[in-house]
Amino acid sequence: MKPVVFTIISFLCCLIHAQSYIPKIDPEVISYKKIDTITLKLHMYRPKDYDPDKTYNSIVFFHGGGWNSGSYKAFQRQCGYLASRGLITFSADYRIFNLHGTSPFEAVADAKSAIRFVRAHADSLHIDPNKIAAGGGSAGGHLAAACGNINGLEGPNEDLSISSKPNALVLFNPVYDNSKDGYGYRKMKGRYLEISPLHNITTGAPPTIIFFGTKDKTTPVASSKAFEQKMKTVGSRCDLYLYDGAEHAFFNRNPYFEDTLKKTDAFLRSEDYIDGKSTINKTK
Repeated sequence: MKPVVFTIISFLCCLIHAQSYIPKIDPEVISYKKIDTITLKLHMYRPKDYDPDKTYNSIVFFHGGGWNSGSYKAFQRQCGYLASRGLITFSADYRIFNLHGTSPFEAVADAKSAIRFVRAHADSLHIDPNKIAAGGGSAGGHLAAACGNINGLEGPNEDLSISSKPNALVLFNPVYDNSKDGYGYRKMKGRYLEISPLHNITTGAPPTIIFFGTKDKTTPVASSKAFEQKMKTVGSRCDLYLYDGAEHAFFNRNPYFEDTLKKTDAFLRSEDYIDGKSTINKTK
């Protein structure tokens, strides 16, 4: 066999082996919000051994795309893996500019609605309302962080007696600074202080894990260090992992995908969302 052919085959075999820990789970689609003719959906992944007599912890993911575009499928692998570890996982739709002509403010309102929907329907979904994490990448990380740190920006007709605040955050190259020094300043139309997670961290901020590349040209790495420092100042947990030389959206490519998933697993175990050993092959 020629060396180049052998190398390609070996690479493909390793790739298949490396992701054999992610089960194929077809998500159940749930409508969580309707605005005029727009219906927004949650894509729910249940464990293969799902038992309706049990109560599960959960996590809701939000895709990236600059609040302009994107798909729930961006986090389907993370959802599949974490479902295999005993969580009920969700990947959420939300309004985006390219489809709905909306701004980041509507996106945040939708993310809050998604968290609130899961908590409001905890009984029928068999979910612990006090163990709902949120995660996301880039603009989706912004939405998760906004839900965790910003009061207000709720949509109309929301039941504010039910909290839209997640109990933990898993953030992948998130946007948390919407000032001139960060990302998205012009989109905020002079209202960046209302929507910028970095500028709204207060006591009680949820425990957070962050993955960020040092060569990210979309969002500055300095904002990650500032976010970490502010979290520690208010006494909240913040585990920041910087990946030397990695660029924006690095986390969905190997070797970063597997490493960030392994660290996510460890973080969620330490926060009592899951138990037992990781099932990622390299950690066995």
